[in-house]
Order: sequence, then C-alpha cells, then structure tokens
Amino acid sequence: MAAPDPLILTLTLDPASFARLDALRRCHFPPERNQLSAHLTLFHALPGDALDEVRANLSVLAGGTPPMPLRFTGLRSLGRGTAVVVESPALVALRGMLVGAWHSRLTPQDRQGFRPHVTIQNFVTPDTARELVAGGLEAFEGAGTGMALWHYRGGPWEAVEEFEFKK
Repeated sequence: MAAPDPLILTLTLDPASFARLDALRRCHFPPERNQLSAHLTLFHALPGDALDEVRANLSVLAGGTPPMPLRFTGLRSLGRGTAVVVESPALVALRGMLVGAWHSRLTPQDRQGFRPHVTIQNFVTPDTARELVAGGLEAFEGAGTGMALWHYRGGPWEAVEEFEFKK
C-alpha cells in the first residue's frame, strides 16, 4: 500500500493582504502554471500518515495563538521567480515550536532555515524575475489569522482544515 499523500501547512492571511498578494501573483505568475492562490508555506511535506497528530497539534496551538502582525517588506529574487519578503518574529517563533514538535518527521527541506515569503512569480526567465525585483514593492502591514492544512496530490492542493488563531 502506498504512503498517504503528504500534507502542506500554510499561514492564512487577513483578507486585505491576501487580496493584494493574490492580485500580484495573478499578474506576474505565468497563467498556465498558476494553480494556486497566494500563500505563505510553513511546511512543504508533512507526513500524510500523521494527519490526526498534525490536526491535534494545530488545533491546540491555534487556540492559544492570537493573530500575528506581519510586515511585507519588499521583493526577493528566487532565480526564476520573485517572492514578497515577510517579517514576523511571532511567525518565526510559531514555526519553531512546530519544528520542535515534529522534527523527527520533517523532510530536509522543512528542517532547513525558514525565510517567510509569498511567491508571486515563478517559472520565468531570470531577466524577467530581476525586472520585477528591480521595480520594488512598497512595504505594507498585515496579519496572519490562522493556519490551513492541505493534501498534496500532485496538482492543485486539496483543503483539509483551517485552524483560526484566537481573537
């Protein structure tokens, strides 16, 4: 029997920040490759066989976490794409707690350093990415409002559950 599909964990964003970032993604991402809305990935491949444990951890953590301030500070090159840089000590601390809880089950990618960002462009030439970065981005404030858990099934993600931060 095949292993269950991996899980992806993202941060949910306040509506205004999401709308702004998603508009940038729709504008700059090649439409034929853009299968997802704007998102900030916390973990790329949690083990699918740990779904119950992951849900329980997220439920407890979200219930004790207030919405967190985010600062979208500029653009960063991804080589063949561009990301909006996100600064948030609270977000880094939250992810650190989850790394501690799940460390033995994480992939090397999810164990490595965390540089919060929202990808707004990918699958373009390096010159196209450099042009977008050179144009800059006016910094703005937003909030992380919770976490969303997804199944990765090889294409668009399938929603599992959202975990809203306490108000």
